[in-house]
Amino acid sequence: MSGNVKFDKWVNDDNSENYKCRAWVSFIGSGTVAIRASGNVASITDNGTGDYTVNFTTAMPDANYATQISAWYGSDVVTSLVVPVGLKRGQAPTTSTVRVQTSNTVWNNSSGVNVDGIYVSVFR
Repeated sequence: MSGNVKFDKWVNDDNSENYKCRAWVSFIGSGTVAIRASGNVASITDNGTGDYTVNFTTAMPDANYATQISAWYGSDVVTSLVVPVGLKRGQAPTTSTVRVQTSNTVWNNSSGVNVDGIYVSVFR
């Protein structure tokens, strides 16, 4: 026996499905972009200032997942500065990647900004 346990899905006491985090990453978004810690994330691609692609190790079953994204800049947690690029520039998430951007504002297509830490969680 390999020690791996496989099953179809998590279920709650009331038999409803319990969804889990399928991928997560904590990475440095300024200077040399690097992963601090992750689960089901193979790598991060630096596409330019404040523009990153998170590459999954194992693909999602489809692109209908939810992402939770936050960032740390200096001494503040700044969730309002981080938005999925797919919602901003029309680059929808795929089964193998999700593209995220940090910018000066969420409300317009302002220029990107590098931040000290970015945190992405993917739920499906």
